Amino acid sequence: MVLKITRLTLRSVNCRRIYLLLFFSLFLIMAAGATEYIVSPAPGDEFGVSRAGEEVTVARDFTVYWQFLLWLAIMQILSVIDILLLPAKFLFAILGFRVADHSNAVGVIKRKNIYAFIKASPGTCISEIANYMDLNRGTLRYHLNILETENMVETHSDHGKVRYFQNNSTYGEKEKLVISVLQNEMARKIISKILEEECNTNRDLARTTGISKGTVTWYIKQLKDLDLIEENKMGRSTIYSINPVYRDALEERI
Repeated sequence: MVLKITRLTLRSVNCRRIYLLLFFSLFLIMAAGATEYIVSPAPGDEFGVSRAGEEVTVARDFTVYWQFLLWLAIMQILSVIDILLLPAKFLFAILGFRVADHSNAVGVIKRKNIYAFIKASPGTCISEIANYMDLNRGTLRYHLNILETENMVETHSDHGKVRYFQNNSTYGEKEKLVISVLQNEMARKIISKILEEECNTNRDLARTTGISKGTVTWYIKQLKDLDLIEENKMGRSTIYSINPVYRDALEERI
């Protein structure tokens, strides 16, 4: 960018020099035409009187010399102004380039850090990224949108909460679902207890996890809606078990 501006500026100065050369050449040609007259002293004081009967022609006065000289002076002044302003043009060009480049570089670095955090913490949400990066959510969403546009990250909706994953076919839909669910501590505790088969009823889960039966019931309903767990009736009791489709993925992540 700076090199381009430099070339344009130098080209402008060179054009002015060419114009000056052309006008100077024109001046020499016209001056040469004016010097074709031979001037000799007149015998008397009377102006325009012939010496030997020859025809007398008064030499034409070249009245445009002053205009040419004025134009020459103006062109020279403009050239001097161009030269004086040249450092300032370079300075503004360089500063402008650096500001634009600095702003873009900062954005690239932020997006690299956001991407690295998402890669290391799959299934993370905006609030977690914002706290880690110390960014306001508006700025964070701007950078996340760019990362999505560039196909670097992808999203997964978890009951209205948007979670982010590395996007290069690293995670299938099943894995994204499991990872998203396990982000919640209470859901992870309940799934872990059912996987270990230590307890598989509402009462046992409430006792071992330390949360109320009502809260357990709410989480169980969410996990059933996602097909992560199944329930079977045994008399008056309801027995919960892990859906075999997700067992391997859950065991790997737990």
